[in-house]
Amino acid sequence: MDAFYASVEQRDNPELRGKPVAVGGSAACGVVAAASYEARAFGVRSALPSVTAKRKCPELIFVPPRFDVYRAVSAQIREIFAEHTDLIEPLSLDEAYLDVTENHQNIPVATTIAEMIRAKIKAVTGLNASAGISYNKFLAKMASDQNKPDGQFVITPRMGEAFVEALPVKKFHGVGPATAAKMQGLGIETGADLKAKSLSFLQQHFGKSGSWYYRIARGIDERPVEPDRPRKSVGAEDTFAADIFELGAARAEVVPLAAKVWRYCEAQNIRGRTVTLKVKYADFQQVTRSLTVVSPPESEAEIAAICIALLGQVFPTAKGIRLLGVTLSSLGGNAASESGQLRLEI
Repeated sequence: MDAFYASVEQRDNPELRGKPVAVGGSAACGVVAAASYEARAFGVRSALPSVTAKRKCPELIFVPPRFDVYRAVSAQIREIFAEHTDLIEPLSLDEAYLDVTENHQNIPVATTIAEMIRAKIKAVTGLNASAGISYNKFLAKMASDQNKPDGQFVITPRMGEAFVEALPVKKFHGVGPATAAKMQGLGIETGADLKAKSLSFLQQHFGKSGSWYYRIARGIDERPVEPDRPRKSVGAEDTFAADIFELGAARAEVVPLAAKVWRYCEAQNIRGRTVTLKVKYADFQQVTRSLTVVSPPESEAEIAAICIALLGQVFPTAKGIRLLGVTLSSLGGNAASESGQLRLEI
């Protein structure tokens, strides 16, 4: 879906149409959950601190999220998917993989199915969707970003390797800014550069991920579409351009990570009782600190508070921190009705 949360808000409130809209909290510690395309033109993106977003776009309109509405619209979209295939792997409320190799209408061309789905979504919900069509998950994901918003793009088997070779590695799904910078330092700017590196070279510099980079550089991704696979945890992490040594800086970084984890949980109507903080140092040593509570946290602030408390177990530090991660596990349904929740002040 194109700018899903923001598009729903603009659909339901005509006064927001054509204006820069951010779904999320406008408070000093708030984070943007989604931005309309009008807001994106100013550089406003999801996970951006609200203060920064407002600075980039002074006319930005903040709207509180309505996850019950987003879930309802997502259910409508899922019903449209199910008209074509049972092999649906949701990634979030607004994105999913579909395997249409065999489909209910026996339509031989996947691009036709994508057109039908997008038209039906527009007719039923009034919202725009984009689609990527290819012979594996990685390429379908890459294709889905080519003609946004309200478009679709196909990568055929004949096109696959050439498409990957021409693409900058910083645009690869799963390659973040820190990894892209590391690749650049190794002389890897494009898919062709990545393909030219040996498997042993990539494993030496990227560990287990090296094998994955070796395969996708050749357009190879053998992961099947897995319908309704049970999720064991929800996590988010970030690698920093400069190492962190101060507790205050680390606190500032875990807050948006906690917000990202919370948005997913709220969208999927799930909760978790175990919060884990992941810390990777500049020398690549990695430690984790966890806390399991009786009742699940019921806000991003509570998750952030637990993470900040866990940070106290690794500070002060003589070594710089290059990565922080936040994971929620012991997942279950919405436990908002339970009592005795642990609450910590940030």
